[in-house]
Formats: sequence, C-alpha cells, structure tokens
Amino acid sequence: MNTVQRIAKNAGVLITTKVLSKVFTFFYVMYTARYLGAEGFGILSFAIAFTAIFGIFTDLGLHQLTVREVARDKSLAGKYLANISLIKAILAVITFGLIILTANLLGCPEQTIKVVCLFALFVIFQAFTQMFYSIFQAFEKMEYQSAGQVLNGLLMLTGVICAMKYGLDVVGFACIYTVCSVLVLFYSFAVTKLVFLNSGEVLQPGLMQFDRYFWKQAIKEAWPMGAKAICVMIYFRIDAVMLSLMKGDTAVGLYSAAYRLSEISIIIPAMFMSAIFPVLSVRHKHSRDTFLNVYEKSFKYMLYLSLPMALTVTLLAQPIISLIFQNEFSGSAAALQVLIWAAACMYVTMVLGSVLVAADKQILNLKIIVTATALNIILNLVIIPKYGYIGASATTVATEVFGLCAGMYFLKRYGYQFNIRVICMSALLGLVVAGVVAFFLYSIGANIFIVSAIAMLAYGLIVWRTGIGGDDKELIRKAFNVSRAKA
Repeated sequence: MNTVQRIAKNAGVLITTKVLSKVFTFFYVMYTARYLGAEGFGILSFAIAFTAIFGIFTDLGLHQLTVREVARDKSLAGKYLANISLIKAILAVITFGLIILTANLLGCPEQTIKVVCLFALFVIFQAFTQMFYSIFQAFEKMEYQSAGQVLNGLLMLTGVICAMKYGLDVVGFACIYTVCSVLVLFYSFAVTKLVFLNSGEVLQPGLMQFDRYFWKQAIKEAWPMGAKAICVMIYFRIDAVMLSLMKGDTAVGLYSAAYRLSEISIIIPAMFMSAIFPVLSVRHKHSRDTFLNVYEKSFKYMLYLSLPMALTVTLLAQPIISLIFQNEFSGSAAALQVLIWAAACMYVTMVLGSVLVAADKQILNLKIIVTATALNIILNLVIIPKYGYIGASATTVATEVFGLCAGMYFLKRYGYQFNIRVICMSALLGLVVAGVVAFFLYSIGANIFIVSAIAMLAYGLIVWRTGIGGDDKELIRKAFNVSRAKA
C-alpha cells in the first residue's frame, strides 16, 4: 500500500472510531453538566484541568519520541517499552505527590481535594495507557488505539448513567473517571501482549529495564518535546484554573461547557496528524520532496476544513448550547462563538507542530510554545479579572493565532515552504463569500439552520473551484477507494 493509501487507511480508522468515541463523550459530558449544574461541573472541570497540567510530567515527551523512533526502526519497540515503563513509574509517584501538595497549598475545599486526588490517579493510569498507544501508533496499527478510545467512551457513558441513577455527587463522578482509566489500561496492556509480544513483533527484554545509556539518550531527545507538552498543557488548562481562583466554580463551569464542545471539533486534525506523523518522520529521513508534499497537502486540507467548521458553530452556538446543556448554561454560547476560532487555528497548528518535530526542530517548536504559553498567562492575568470567561476565550484565540503565524514563519525560514499564499487566498475567499451569504440570509429572517447550510455550500463551491487541483482530486479518489475497499 503506497503512502497516500496508508495515510488514508490509518486516518480513516482513527477518525471513524474517534467520532464514535466522541459521541459517547458528548453524551456523558452533557449528562454530567446537566446533573451537576454549573457549579458542580466547574469543580469537576477544575480538577481535570489542574491534574492535567501536572499529568504531563508523567510523560515528558516520551510518547512522541517512542512513536518517532520506533516508526523508523521497529526492532527498538521492546527496548522502549521496558525502559519507559520504569521511567513512567518513577515519574508517576513524583507527579502524584506534587498534585496533592499543590492542591493543599492552594487551600482548595475538602471536596475539591478529594476530586483532585481521584483525577491524579486517573492521569497516572492514562500515562501508562499512552505508552502502549505509542507502540500501536508507531506500527501504524491505529485500530487498536481507536478501539481503546471507544471503550473508554462507552465505559464513561455507562458509568455516568449509573451515577445519575444512584444519585452520586461530584466525588462519585470523579471515581468513574478513575475506574474507567484502569479498565482501558488493562485493555491496552492485553493488546500489546497478545498482538505484539506473543506474535514476536515486539521483543520485550523484561517488564521494566534500567539501561543507563538509553535513559540518557531518551531524556536528551525527549525533553524538548516534553517541555513543549508541558507548555501546551499549561496553555490549554491554565485558563480554567485561573478562572476558578479568580471568578469561582460557576464561571469555570460555563467556560468549560463551551471549551469541551470546541475540543470535540478538533478530532479530525488530531486523528489525521496521528496517522500522518509516522509517515512524516520516515519521509523526512529518506525523501525531502515527499516530506514537503505531505506537509503541503496536510496544511491545505486542514485549513480548508477548519474555516467552515468555525463559521457553522459561530452561527449555531446558541441553539447548540441550549440543546445540549439547557438554560443554566446559556452564557456558554458567547464563549463557544469565540473559542471555536481557536479550534480552527488548531487544525493548522497541529500540522505545523508535527512537521517541526518530524524535521527534528523540536527545540524551535518548544520556543514557540513557551512564548505562546507566557503570552497566554499574561493576557489571562490582565483580562480575566475584568471580562471573566469571555476574556479567557479571547485570550485562547489570540495565542493560537500567534502560534500559527510563528510556526509558518519559521518553517518557511528553514526551507520547508510551498505556495501558502494561494492556498490561504482560496480559503479566505470562500469564507468571505460564505459570510456575506450568511449575513444577507439572516438579515431577511431566514432560519439559522438554512442560513448555515447555504453558507457552507457557497464556501465549498468556491474552494472546490479555486483551491482543489487535479492532484488533490486524485488523492481524494485514492483515499475514497481505500475507504470503499475497507467497507
């Protein structure tokens, strides 16, 4: 199977199953928010954000390093599993202690500390699951990772329904996250053992191993990616923590409702880049022309998908919030209208970040992320006290735009360039036409759903005529053939 077909197959598997898992996520988040209310959902969201920031210390870039190196040389998989499992065990103990200590130093209420403790266990179990997922991804066996994500969503939805039936409080809901993470960890371990270890695809020298030279080299290579991941997690989660400290749990709940919906919207680029990253890593080493071609096509397609998605959600934000979270969360609609444009930027920044790492420019990528994180924190300190969760939403968009511009600038500077202007002009032309159509139809009183549908049709026609060339249509045909063959 050639590169295009392999990418289409892996991306198709990931996206299909990720959509299914996100359907489960959608419903358990909806039921949780409705049941706990804005304040209870705010406590849960604070704990998720707070522990996620520390949780990244259980990985420190080892996941991405494993995918990159094992994708290049499959024989290294056993060594990576044995050594990294021991590294993660040490990091997990340190991380758990830091979470509990910091939560107490911040003076969190007793109930919140209980929830934080449970989520600390949750992120530790997730860290080990991610270790096994890195092997699946490196071997381009994305279906096993996808099945684990679907299993997690199904278990969470079942658990939330049971929690509602038996009248559990926010601590009980936190227990569900922990239990589900344990079950998914068992699944990922079983798949690794049965599919890879027993088949001989991965040679496992032992359950855990201390190889001093390996640890030294792995940490040296991984730390820039780990530092980047820490900054990314702080960037994405610090707003909820700061909102909780400055504005209270209700503000966090309203903001998090919108944030969770915007997160769901980025499943396509996240799964697409999971499939692309191993290919980028290999092609950068062996074929620069193919590497640049994969980069260009990824950039183009993610940009073309991001803008209509963001415009549609902007138009339909109020009915979406009312339908999913009901009247108590009506204030989340304005936040969603802002945050969705940050999600649109992420469609492209995910491509840029993966390209930088695959091109061994992780230090440069780290510098961009560190700067964006610092900018995000400074803006939040200034804006949140006055504008609350709407200000936090605007800050997220501003820092995403900064990261997008910086990534494009440095990739061009280092010679990884193509005709970005033509691609962007086509996308922006389509967005302007769609916006004008939407404004006109809305001004004459057309139904908002009809307005959105016609606007997206206008966008699609413009992009198809001005941005999709013959080679793109051939790629689409090949990808469709792979999907049809699988069906």
